Amino acid sequence: MTDTSIGTPEQLRDPNYTPPLAKAVPLGIQHVLAMFVSNVTPAIIVCGAAGFGFGSNSPDFPEMIYMIQMSMFFAGIATLFQTIGFGPVGARLPIVQGTSFAFIPIMIPLVAGKGVDAVAVLMGGVLVGGLFHAILGLFIGKIRFALPPLVTGLVVTMIGLALVKVGIQYAAGGVPAIGTPEYGSLQNWFIAGLVIVVTLGLKFYAKGMMSVSAVLLGLLVGYVAAYFMGMVSFANVGRAAPIALPNPLHFGLEFSFAAILGFCLMSFVSAVETVGDVSGITKGGAGREATDKEIQGATFADGIGTAISGLFGALPNTSFSQNVGLIAMTGVMSRHVVTIGALFLILGGLIPKVGAIISTVPIEVLGGGVIVMFGMVVAAGVSMLSDVDWNRRNMVIFAIALSLGLGLQLEPGALQYMPGTLKVLATSGILPAAIIAIVLNLILPEELAVEATEEIAGGHAGHSRDD
Repeated sequence: MTDTSIGTPEQLRDPNYTPPLAKAVPLGIQHVLAMFVSNVTPAIIVCGAAGFGFGSNSPDFPEMIYMIQMSMFFAGIATLFQTIGFGPVGARLPIVQGTSFAFIPIMIPLVAGKGVDAVAVLMGGVLVGGLFHAILGLFIGKIRFALPPLVTGLVVTMIGLALVKVGIQYAAGGVPAIGTPEYGSLQNWFIAGLVIVVTLGLKFYAKGMMSVSAVLLGLLVGYVAAYFMGMVSFANVGRAAPIALPNPLHFGLEFSFAAILGFCLMSFVSAVETVGDVSGITKGGAGREATDKEIQGATFADGIGTAISGLFGALPNTSFSQNVGLIAMTGVMSRHVVTIGALFLILGGLIPKVGAIISTVPIEVLGGGVIVMFGMVVAAGVSMLSDVDWNRRNMVIFAIALSLGLGLQLEPGALQYMPGTLKVLATSGILPAAIIAIVLNLILPEELAVEATEEIAGGHAGHSRDD
């Protein structure tokens, strides 16, 4: 509900309006709290997959702390691109940028078990993918026809399905614990379950900021419980420097065809997600449609923010949908409120002790949080699919794309004779599913005979809205 003490209804719908500082600062912090966990989680997952994350006892563990720092710092920088802008870059709207979940299923096969040296390949992909993403801004409106809700909903659902395994592994004790008696212990599941229960309780029974920050507060409760159970160590906090600046080419740059192709293809998905978020902000906050200039500027900022992140050791950035909902809930459209939030993110990214404190969170605690978050990614995809007209043509397209994409994800050994580059891309499951869905949606005729579908589905073909 809108707080009229912040400004008049007309002022609150104006992106250029600045509320009184005493109101603007808490509203800006609220945006940071709503996206904080989601923003740092991809770095934790990627470092864990590479072998220098939680529980690895790797001498390269501090590199994860650095990547967490850069996740905060460049999320703040990319957000400033959106809220303040320069030239054609930026929508000049209250868009919060953060590290994207969408690229994780592409990144994990590229670094799996290869250590910190493999991160250079990711950074090459982030850089080129970001530049490609920015170029998409020149004609984003012209390619939207190829990415209807059938395709985008399928891709988002596949992203969530690819990640839920990670959530279960974290809750059970993390990849390094697999094969040990501690993996899947009752203690681990108690902590993860506590986080889930508290998160759900706050989300549905609390109001305002308590509800918006349910995941973060759930993690804090789990963290306190884990501390009293002797699962928390502060050794890294004491060793962390008081302040540190971003280090250019920290992980180096290495250009791999598989990484570049994967990042560029996923940029299409990220670009369409940003278009949706921009439209959601202008509709929810200002009651109008987004302009072509705003959509183009937001896409430019997305891509350039991502490319710069790759130069300093951070992961791809995208607009954060949870903050779109927060704007609709508060009714405050001010881009300057989000600018204040971005400054807090930048400040946090310059203080290594913030990253070190995050690294003390037991992986089981994080597991409870990401089970909720990744489940919500799947739910968001299903919600997007609810906009699809489920006629027989669309059902067949969805069926084939999902079967092949999810099947390759579950059984990567089926591709053992495929060339390395294609194998890395195909085993994510997301790119095969997306490409199949896009191509079939473009080439298949609009009408499909009822009898043909009934034969394929064995009587479970379903019905369209017009049946």
